[in-house]
Amino acid sequence: MSETRIHPSAVVEPGARLGAGVQVGAFCYIGEDVEVGDGTTFGPHCSVHGPTRIGRENRFIGHCAIGGEPQDKKYRGERVELEIGDRNLFREFTTINRGTGTGGGITRIGNDNWFLAYTHVAHDCMVGNHCVFSNNATLAGHVSVGDHVILSGFAGIHQFCRIGAHAFIGMGALVNGDVPPFVMVAQDGYGRPRGINSEGLKRRGFDADRIGAIKRAYRALYMSGASMEDARGKLAELAAGSEDVRTVLEFVDSGERPLAR
Repeated sequence: MSETRIHPSAVVEPGARLGAGVQVGAFCYIGEDVEVGDGTTFGPHCSVHGPTRIGRENRFIGHCAIGGEPQDKKYRGERVELEIGDRNLFREFTTINRGTGTGGGITRIGNDNWFLAYTHVAHDCMVGNHCVFSNNATLAGHVSVGDHVILSGFAGIHQFCRIGAHAFIGMGALVNGDVPPFVMVAQDGYGRPRGINSEGLKRRGFDADRIGAIKRAYRALYMSGASMEDARGKLAELAAGSEDVRTVLEFVDSGERPLAR
């Protein structure tokens, strides 16, 4: 691993802790109470405020604003944190805020995610692993995003919503309800379900039987015309033979907001 390199124009506060091979580009600012793992690189004009913990081999391409105060009027300067995992990519002008004292106190990003230009993750959000946030995709506060989720360009997620694993949010869709795992949402005023993310599931190794079971669950939940209670009963029947449908059912049962329907 290469040696740690800090550009002469960069400012690294005395309290910051940089791992082996960290590279800090021109005009960066690394604040106190920031911990950066081995091999992470910062392009020019990035700022990182703490308390923030960043894992290994992350890449911040340039002009990223990481660990800033939450954009919440209730915030009163209490200690709140940001935690970022390993091997994430953050493109130009990405912004990620720390948590709030009333919302759990931490924003958490997993591993192997891509955040493209101008993406935003607000306070108290939880983002899983292997997600792609296309340009200008935005999370409001307290949003939970599962693994392998794709947010297309200009997608916006309302506060407190949950996006289940393997979901696909289409370009420009505005989501104001929970999106179950595997579901694809497209723009129609507010984003509405438009089938399952079958192409993405195929790419990740889901076979025809698994995809068929997920499609049956989708039809029960969105196309049967049944009430939510009756649809939930049908999901329970289908879940007896499919772990993926059980995942959908558990998601439906655990939510506090209505589903996007």
